[in-house]
Amino acid sequence: MISPRKSFAVSVAISMLAASLTAQVRLAPIANGWAKNQVNAVIFRKNSVTSFRGKQYVAYYDPDSNVVVAKRDLASTEWTVTKTGFTGDTRDAHNSISIAVDGRGYLHLAWGNHNTKLNYARSAKPERTEFARADMIGEKETRVSYPEFYVIPNGDLLFFYRDGASGNGDLVLNRFDAKTQKWTRIQDKLIDGERTRNAYPQMVVDAKGSIHISWVWRETPDVATNHDLCYARSDDGGKTWRRSTGSTYQLPITAATAEYIRRVPQNSELINQTSMTTDESGRPYIATYWRDQDSTVPQYRVIFFDGKEWKMSQVGERKGPFSLGGGGTKRIPISRPQILVRYGRMFVFFRDEERGSRVSVATTNKHGAWAMRDLTDDDVGMWEPSLDQELWRRSGQVHLFVQRVGQGDGERLEDIQPQMISILEWRPQ
Repeated sequence: MISPRKSFAVSVAISMLAASLTAQVRLAPIANGWAKNQVNAVIFRKNSVTSFRGKQYVAYYDPDSNVVVAKRDLASTEWTVTKTGFTGDTRDAHNSISIAVDGRGYLHLAWGNHNTKLNYARSAKPERTEFARADMIGEKETRVSYPEFYVIPNGDLLFFYRDGASGNGDLVLNRFDAKTQKWTRIQDKLIDGERTRNAYPQMVVDAKGSIHISWVWRETPDVATNHDLCYARSDDGGKTWRRSTGSTYQLPITAATAEYIRRVPQNSELINQTSMTTDESGRPYIATYWRDQDSTVPQYRVIFFDGKEWKMSQVGERKGPFSLGGGGTKRIPISRPQILVRYGRMFVFFRDEERGSRVSVATTNKHGAWAMRDLTDDDVGMWEPSLDQELWRRSGQVHLFVQRVGQGDGERLEDIQPQMISILEWRPQ
């Protein structure tokens, strides 16, 4: 029998734990944005939100398809919202906005690109949200898709995109010198689809400046033709590339020369354009999903390199089957996963109809076992996770871009009114 005093102490402890868990999560609302599809909330936005010198910047489309940048002090929940004067075709969920800040404080934007001429702009002054269109290289910029910025430790930027169409495209890599404020081409064709396929990549730059890239191959515009998972890294800013074994690639990388770290056949519900990160030692971790051949249920997975070999961990145990097929943006019951790693602990952020389509996170303990937690109570529709990578690197804080959005299959729109955009702040214990 528990004494009244002990019972009271237990109740207080439970209340304090609940309050602690609640206090870990805070929403900083910004404004309403376009929500009829995923264009504001796709995972391949690099980045939707970023920070620099105590300021945070968020890019999104407003209800009228204007490109908007919001700014705040990180300690505040008050935002200054600026319309840039640019617009995008929000009917196509591929036309997302990417934002970055270089080492001198200039903001960079790319938006509205899906096999189209490059849309790119820079801020007129450091740490300001007034932009002007700018030139980049001027070559291989008429069929741009999936533009992504990455900040390297010295403050320079990398710009990464696909030149060409789905099932027939090559990967291009540019570098921006923050001191001279000029772009140079590093690779015209890093990964060659040989006019028969293309790579769907994800990339990360580690603390030492090494670039890691992983990808799946796709044979046609049909997502069902995704197959296999490959890897490469560069320790010299993207000029030369190596396998995890240390052997050097002859460029461009092709299907015949790629390092295959996990063989996954076509028609396995293998998703493309997910996420990757590295640990403190620069070892890569890749989050994705697919189904095994003896199952109908796709499962989240983490593929990681332990310094000697590639290993896999299944994230939880999903119950619901689904199948991927066809072209365009798909309406999928789960999001693509976003991964972070810190001090040996993995964090995988996702949305799953089985959990009420909330913002959820799976975390590992010191023994590698997975535990699930929801970070929101509300349904976020077809949202996918993107976050402030720079803030995570500096302080271990998670700031997620969150908005409830729709998505019809094959680029169809849903009749959803503009929805509030917020930054969800979470500090893992």
